[in-house]
Amino acid sequence: MTPIAEKDNDASVWAIVLTHGGAEAITAECIDSLLTQDYPGLAVLLVDNAAFDGSGGRLRDRYPQIRYLNTGGNYGYTGGNNRGIAYSLEQGADFLLVLNNDTVLERDCMSLLVQSARGAERVGAVAPKILCWDDPSRIWFAGGDYSFPRAIGQHRRMLEVDDPNEAPRLDEITFVSGCCFLMPAGVAREVGGFREDFFIYCEDVELSLRLTRAGYRMYYQPAARMLHRENSGGALSTPFATVQRDRNRRRLVRQHYNFWQRLVFALWFYPTRVVRWAQHALRGDWPGARAIVAGAVLP
Repeated sequence: MTPIAEKDNDASVWAIVLTHGGAEAITAECIDSLLTQDYPGLAVLLVDNAAFDGSGGRLRDRYPQIRYLNTGGNYGYTGGNNRGIAYSLEQGADFLLVLNNDTVLERDCMSLLVQSARGAERVGAVAPKILCWDDPSRIWFAGGDYSFPRAIGQHRRMLEVDDPNEAPRLDEITFVSGCCFLMPAGVAREVGGFREDFFIYCEDVELSLRLTRAGYRMYYQPAARMLHRENSGGALSTPFATVQRDRNRRRLVRQHYNFWQRLVFALWFYPTRVVRWAQHALRGDWPGARAIVAGAVLP
């Protein structure tokens, strides 16, 4: 456990809000929560990842006080955020806040994250406590752990009842969720952003592993709180999500694992895919079954 620094508001923080359309009102709530933060050194950047319904432009007009970046195409969660990160660094950001557009921050979330980052050693990223939107008494993310055998990040205390009075502290973690984290600009310049060929899903797992291997530490701050529109009963996985998650886990393993680590992963991954394929097939869910196969074989 690491103490946090004294309150200090002089660092420039750029919050990157990515939109691809279809959630204009939800994205507006996220922006509203950022604009009402008690941290004065905050700039909000809306990254329009080719919003298919024109909502990016409407949000730009609705919030003239924020920055706006149109990527000109849909580069996924990874590419869109990377373009926002690069733009923010060019503008002189000291810290970057990457967050989903379906989140709402409590008013002191930002200041607590910045204080935490300034009070930590070799900090690569700091994550807040993330609560379920449809049941704010339940935790969605309270720090995370990287699982080498499964090549995935696991949430601590997921769906446990929250204690809203947890005191500020820093707990070291080995996986930071891409839903929300604060990263020092110098770390982003050295380690880079997300791996763009991941497009979406498991990009945060791969980044967490890269941060660890570069000698940086990740931390969790329970007093910094936010809500996330994730089903507290567990999100239903679409065929697209299944393919992306499994494919990206295998990509991560190819890039970062040695022979023995790959073997351990394979001994867990492929037998469990067979079981999951059978579960889908027995239900007559052939799109789901085909997604299991695709995620296990596509390069």
